[in-house]
Amino acid sequence: MADETIGIVGAGIVGLATGREIALRRPGTRVVVLEKEHRVAVHQTGHNSGVVHAGIYYPPGSLKAALCVRGVALLREYCQDRGLPYRETGKLVVAVREDELGRMDALYERARGNHVPDLRRISREEIADVEPHAGGIAALHSPRTAITDYPAIAREFAKDITGSGGEVRLGFAVSGITSVPGGIEVASGTERVRVDRLILCAGLHSDAVARLARDRQEPRIVPFRGEYMLLRPERAHLVRGLVYPVPDPRYPFLGVHFTPRVDGTVEVGPNAVLALAREGYRRSRVSPRDLLGLAAYPGVWRMAAQHWRTGVKEYRGSFSVAAFMKDARLYVPGVGPRDVIRGGAGVRAQALDRDGTLVDDFRIHRADRITAVRNAPSPAATASLAIAEHIVDAVYGDS
Repeated sequence: MADETIGIVGAGIVGLATGREIALRRPGTRVVVLEKEHRVAVHQTGHNSGVVHAGIYYPPGSLKAALCVRGVALLREYCQDRGLPYRETGKLVVAVREDELGRMDALYERARGNHVPDLRRISREEIADVEPHAGGIAALHSPRTAITDYPAIAREFAKDITGSGGEVRLGFAVSGITSVPGGIEVASGTERVRVDRLILCAGLHSDAVARLARDRQEPRIVPFRGEYMLLRPERAHLVRGLVYPVPDPRYPFLGVHFTPRVDGTVEVGPNAVLALAREGYRRSRVSPRDLLGLAAYPGVWRMAAQHWRTGVKEYRGSFSVAAFMKDARLYVPGVGPRDVIRGGAGVRAQALDRDGTLVDDFRIHRADRITAVRNAPSPAATASLAIAEHIVDAVYGDS
């Protein structure tokens, strides 16, 4: 008999990393991961850009910064041990206008506070040495920023769980969470699973699953679709590593950028448009239930009032390849609309507070036997092993 059974809702990379951490840290504990899909890493993990972030963007002292920096080291070691892809392609964060230089310098100081390794400011001439086809007047160069295959990592985490005697139960769509004497009962239709403690890592459905557990109402999840273009194969040589803009500090999104993938393709994107379904990977996908939920939440209207101009611009790029590439070609001037084809899309689970604030940091809430991950945005995949440590510390904090 197991000493204790821990249930985890969600077989994305954070849920699976957490299950693995419990199995490693607490031998004798049985881990049961409950996932509504019929394979792991279907949603955010499965549509991830594959970037291993070095910690450039996050305010020193924030949970994001601490977990990202530690997570990079853990992830690199894990990939090396398991023979999984991990390529340090490097990243340029490029300023293309004089008014971006101040923001770039502030970003440099922030990154220094996070001890990002080998980061340096470079001039226009030095940009050409790193990325011969890139534009810009100055940049930050992070040579240790890497790319990997997050779905492959998630599948390996799942093997670690089952190899330790745990279970990844697929096709289990959680419909009810009930406290019972000494534990929690999790339902999927007529099927029941009893656990001693429960961890919610439900990603796009994190607020809905938290409501089943009678957790607090906020923040709510607002789905943002990020659409990508792909460089045509004969043009992929124009980009060696990651090429990013200087981000707008008003938004948690990093802007349209160039991302080499481990399979040799190069993505351009993503944009950020409000999706009309939590799993709205296509413009045509509309969920009346999700749409009504968005319309009923005051935070959505407050967000729209603040950011509608940006929203209109993002939607224009969604429908027009030329509009999509207008900003992208500032960073690699030799690439235009004819050099790309439409690629895939992902949906980001963006947490939103009632006042319309886009939640930027991780939010993890514990109430008795239930721990809810309410917001785990980028760099959640990069930081997954460190987030798992943090969650397990929270779960057993009073033990």
